[in-house]
Amino acid sequence: MDWMYTLSGFLVGLIVGVTGVGGGSLMTPLLVLAFGIAPATAVGTDLLYASLTKTMGGWVHGRRGTVDWKIVGLLSMGSLPAAVLTISLLKYLALDEKTLRGLVTSVLSVALLLTATALLLKDKVRHFGRRKDGMVFELHHSHLPAATIITGAMVGIMVTISSVGAGALGMVVLLFLYPRHQTVKLVGADIVHAVPLTALAGMGHMALGTVDLVLLGSLLLGSLPGIYIGSHVSAKIPEKILRPVLATMLLIISFKMMFYK
Repeated sequence: MDWMYTLSGFLVGLIVGVTGVGGGSLMTPLLVLAFGIAPATAVGTDLLYASLTKTMGGWVHGRRGTVDWKIVGLLSMGSLPAAVLTISLLKYLALDEKTLRGLVTSVLSVALLLTATALLLKDKVRHFGRRKDGMVFELHHSHLPAATIITGAMVGIMVTISSVGAGALGMVVLLFLYPRHQTVKLVGADIVHAVPLTALAGMGHMALGTVDLVLLGSLLLGSLPGIYIGSHVSAKIPEKILRPVLATMLLIISFKMMFYK
């Protein structure tokens, strides 16, 4: 079945390259629903997969100077400790397989639902609170660091349990918190922040024994060329078509995960 994993990695990579989102949102449910991989193993493997695939995107944004490093730092102050605490709690609780499966699928369902909603509302969030005179309602600058750290912590918990949340969901919150910032710099910050978060959470899952390295290699073999090809054809496909289609897919997957046993 290795070639099927590689093909799946290619298809997901293609979607990520075209849309910029969908890695964890599609890969983890695909592994669980289509291949019968244990949810915790699917999450752990996908986290390391995400850290490796997002590294290239983060490097490109860094070279282009399209990363707000202050935001990356604030998000990491919340997300990285949250990931460590979440892994530590999972290890301490030592949940049986059935309970762990229920926890992962429940959080994954909610994360997918929120991600689908975020995709649909992305443009509206950017203009939320804008008045006709051009003024923008936003948090006072003294509250922004705390709000960003809290956002990072929430994303860290969600990503560690479900592997979903660091992409579209995190991006929408950043658009809400920083309405005056350049979108490209927020995108860069979101991608760069996801690299250490998914790597740390993935290594935590490896310590728990919920990572399949052979599966990881098979997925990467397909996804890297998929992302490369997708990124080159993305400009030819209208985002107004892609985003609703992807959101609809995530909604369907979310409901399927809710009833997964």
